[in-house]
Amino acid sequence: MTDLHALQRCQQMATRAAFFIPGFAISCWAPLVPYAKVRAGLDDALLGVVLLCLGLGSLLAMPLAGLLAARFGCRAVMQVTVVIIVAALPLLALAPTPLTIGLSLLVFGAAIGAMDCVINIQAVFVERESGRAMMSGFHAFYSIGALCGAALVALLLSAGAGALAATLATALGVVLVTVASMRCWRTERAPQGEAAFALPRGVVVLIGLVCFVSFLAEGSMLDWSAVFLHEVRGVELAHAGWGFVAFNVAMTVTRLFGDGLVNRLGSARAVLIGGLVGSGGFFLATLVPAFGAALLGYALVGIGCANIVPVMFSLAGRQTRMPESVAIPAVTTLGYAGVLLGPASIGFVAQHWSLPAAFLLAATALAGAAVLGASLRVR
Repeated sequence: MTDLHALQRCQQMATRAAFFIPGFAISCWAPLVPYAKVRAGLDDALLGVVLLCLGLGSLLAMPLAGLLAARFGCRAVMQVTVVIIVAALPLLALAPTPLTIGLSLLVFGAAIGAMDCVINIQAVFVERESGRAMMSGFHAFYSIGALCGAALVALLLSAGAGALAATLATALGVVLVTVASMRCWRTERAPQGEAAFALPRGVVVLIGLVCFVSFLAEGSMLDWSAVFLHEVRGVELAHAGWGFVAFNVAMTVTRLFGDGLVNRLGSARAVLIGGLVGSGGFFLATLVPAFGAALLGYALVGIGCANIVPVMFSLAGRQTRMPESVAIPAVTTLGYAGVLLGPASIGFVAQHWSLPAAFLLAATALAGAAVLGASLRVR
């Protein structure tokens, strides 16, 4: 019994580490976006097109990752995706043209998306055997990883290190966490024969729409927060990444206490208050011309968005319009569509109007999603 308990503890810690890895790796990109924009001479519209590749790679890789996990097991797929992540990271700092940046982001996004898919499969196994809810805690470690990665890169850039040195440091961190945890990654194969993708219907469509907008807001922080601070607020490139750090700190802390907050407020109130707080954060960061106000606004976006998607996934698991095994992948796909289309849409709006106008539209959409999410009821 003691050995079994020790094994479960090891697998739980390894699962947290697995969630940490993609968050840590992808957050490296946020402070590097303005560097890539300058290096390749991208305008806002072309940057939006290039940024599509990150979400597109993730979206395309997720069904394939599920199929590979069903055939080869979670650990093998996770190990391969880590290798691809480590190989792709330096390319983000070296790619000199829009085409090479886009291809690098496509490969990097595919590896991140595949890792995201398979770690959730592992998390289901581990949570089921533990006999208690652990999913929110696992997802919190994705945010912790994103916080650590963004802070590491921002510190290195602020200290005068180049973009290549920052990506190499991130890659080293990914390798160290992987080596320390992969012996306890699960080797079971995922269930075969289940749908990797299904068109949502009924209330699942609305749940997916709320996730779409929430992911759009998160994606805009990843891809556009540093650009906004540099180009609109005049913050130096080396310091522009701190906006995403503020967003991640707030989201991470809020997710760590998320289960208790949702239990006290109720799902509907948690979504409504969260969405309105996040929307207010967008308005504050966009309309008040001060660096401190922007950091506070980004932090409010992180606080507001932190629990929206977890609550929506809980609703997707309780609704009866579609089987849970089909509804969850459908909602996930809609959410990732927000990551795919959101940052690119920000770029197009910024090109035709302005980046502040694009952020204000995102704020309005988030407020609308909060009202919609709070109104959803399932049997």
